[in-house]
Amino acid sequence: MALFGRKKKAGIEVFAPVAGRLMRMEDVPDPVFAQKILGDGFAVDPADGKFVAPIAGELVLIADTLHAYAIRSEEGLEVLVHVGIDTVKLKGEGFSSEMSAGANVAVGDLIITVDLETVTPQVPSMMTPVVLTNGAEFKPSQADLDSSGGPVLTVMK
Repeated sequence: MALFGRKKKAGIEVFAPVAGRLMRMEDVPDPVFAQKILGDGFAVDPADGKFVAPIAGELVLIADTLHAYAIRSEEGLEVLVHVGIDTVKLKGEGFSSEMSAGANVAVGDLIITVDLETVTPQVPSMMTPVVLTNGAEFKPSQADLDSSGGPVLTVMK
């Protein structure tokens, strides 16, 4: 019997949340992220301060200090973007939010803007971990650290 008309199961594509150099999670200069305690993923050394949605879904969290946000896809994948290392201590200084928790977002929607000139000298690193916080429920591909605008990971349920 032919399989015509049967849809191939597509994965959830996870994009970089900011322009910059893609890095392995193990290279993040923070043991919580480098040891993948919160989950696996990848990191970005940002080239600009425009942080966007790496997946489509509901914006379920924007930290009061604006240093982190999380999105849950329709399939239930949860992705945390943690902007820089130890940025929570800045209490939002140099950060501005473009959206509120509860908003539905598409890939590439602007969520947080960071004044890198103000923030970078005050923290150990602006390396930004992108964490699949419930990744054990999903099967992520190997991160494509050479991706230039395409998906960095594809995740299957």
